[in-house]
Amino acid sequence: MTDSIRRARPDDAATVRTLLGELADHQEEGEYVRSTPEQWREFLGRDEVIVLLAERDGHPTGYVSALRRPQLWTGQDILALDDLYVREEFRDAGVGRALMLELARHALPEQLTIGWGVRPDNVQAHRFYARLGAALRPKVVASWSADAYADLLTSSK
Repeated sequence: MTDSIRRARPDDAATVRTLLGELADHQEEGEYVRSTPEQWREFLGRDEVIVLLAERDGHPTGYVSALRRPQLWTGQDILALDDLYVREEFRDAGVGRALMLELARHALPEQLTIGWGVRPDNVQAHRFYARLGAALRPKVVASWSADAYADLLTSSK
């Protein structure tokens, strides 16, 4: 079997969207995924969108996605890791570690910090990231949907 990691291209859009859907379903959040393969084709053509695909014998085993964006406090760009996903049959085989190390190779030339969030109850992920040497700090992540703020704006008129 041959393992490889490569940057996803626009023609990988359907594969990336499938993997994203699997991750969302695994996290019981599949109903919230609305992106389409056509949107992913556009995303994958953008320089600031980094998606790395792990493959074994040409078949996808997992991916890591990140966005390069400015960090206003430091005045430098960071890589904001969005997702790390390994298909169940390939877990505990080093695929996740290999994906993270390949992402680090993208960040290293410019010494970019890589940041991400992890659910508090995902103990396996905490252990995995700690083994990589990541600093784990508790933080509450908030989101404000357009429906929620639109209602507020409408009611405050």
